[in-house]
Amino acid sequence: MWNQQLYQDAVALLKHMIATPSLSREEQDTARLISSFLTARNIPHQQHGNNLWALNKHFDPSKPVILFNSHHDTVKPNPQYTRDPFSPDIADGKLFGLGSNDAGGCLVSLIAAFLYFYERDNLRYNIVLTATAEEEISGVNGIESILHLLPAIDFAIVGEPTKTQLAIAEKGLMVLDCVSHGKAGHAARDEGENALYNALPDLAWFRDYRFPKVSETLGPVKMSVTVINTSNKAHNVVPADCSFVVDVRVTDQYTLEEVLAIIQEQVRCEVKPRSMRMRPSGISLDHPFVKAGIRLGKSWYGSPTTSDQALIPATSIKMGPGDSARSHTADEFIYLDEIRDGIDSYINLLEEIV
Repeated sequence: MWNQQLYQDAVALLKHMIATPSLSREEQDTARLISSFLTARNIPHQQHGNNLWALNKHFDPSKPVILFNSHHDTVKPNPQYTRDPFSPDIADGKLFGLGSNDAGGCLVSLIAAFLYFYERDNLRYNIVLTATAEEEISGVNGIESILHLLPAIDFAIVGEPTKTQLAIAEKGLMVLDCVSHGKAGHAARDEGENALYNALPDLAWFRDYRFPKVSETLGPVKMSVTVINTSNKAHNVVPADCSFVVDVRVTDQYTLEEVLAIIQEQVRCEVKPRSMRMRPSGISLDHPFVKAGIRLGKSWYGSPTTSDQALIPATSIKMGPGDSARSHTADEFIYLDEIRDGIDSYINLLEEIV
C-alpha cells in the first residue's frame, strides 16, 4: 500500500520506544530516540527539556497551523504484568509493552502522517509535530512548557487511544484539598470536637450533590472523594483536623471557577484547588475536521479522561489508534492493524480538508 514504508518505520520506532524506559520526568532516552529518527530522515527539529517539535518543510506563516501532538512518557508498570513491560513482543497480531497503547501507537502514527505531508508544498495549512513529556502526570515540563516556543496554533489533533474515533469533548480535572477542623481531646473523656465527624456532612454532600447543568457530550460533573486522613495517629486522641482529597471532573457546561464557587458555598470545610490548569474542552460538530471525519465514517463521543488537550489553547480533537480501556493495564498492547489504521486515518482526514 502507498504508506507501507511509513507503517514499517512507525512499528520499528514504537518497538524501540517500548524497549526504552520513559517514565514521566525520565523521558530523556526516548527523546533521544525520536530525535535520531527525525535526524535520519533529514527532518530539522528542536528540543526543550524532553519535548521535541518539527515544522513541515514549506512552513508558511500566512497559513493556519495544525498541531500534531502526542506524548512519549509512560506510567510505572502495573504490578500485575506477566510479561516484561520493556520487551516489545509481537504475538497474535499484537505488539505488547508499556506505552504501546498509551500513547506510543498514537505518537508513531502521527509521526508517520507528518512525514507523509512533510514535503508537500501545496498544503492549505502548516503542520507542527510535537512529541511531549510528562503527560501522565500533567507536569509543567510537558506541552505547556513549549507552547510559547511554537507558532500560534489554530487547531490541534491530540493523539490518545480512541479507536481512531473522534473525541469531540473532554472533561477537565480539578483536584481539591479539603480540611475540616475540630478540637483535640482525650478519646476516653467527653472532650474535644471530632474533626472526622465534622467532615461527614461535607463528605456526604460531595457524594450526593448533582450539578444541574448536564453536558450533551460529557454528561454530568463528577465528584469523588478519594483520600482521607488526619494528622493525629494516636488511637486515644480526638482529631483536631480531617483532610480529604476530591477528584472533580468538570464538563463544558461549567468553568472550573464556577464549580469551585458552588462547592465553597455549599460545604463548611476549607477548600483549595491544587491547580486550575486542566480545563474542559469541546469542538463543534460543524467544525470542518469533525465534518470530514463523519464523512469518512468516524463516530464521535465525549471523553471522560483528561489529556494534554486540556493544556492546549486552541480548538482541538482527541483521536488515535488503540483503546483507552487498555491504558495503564497489565500486559498493555496495541494491535498492529490499529497502527496501520491510525496512520491511514490521520492522513485521510487531513487529505479531506486540503
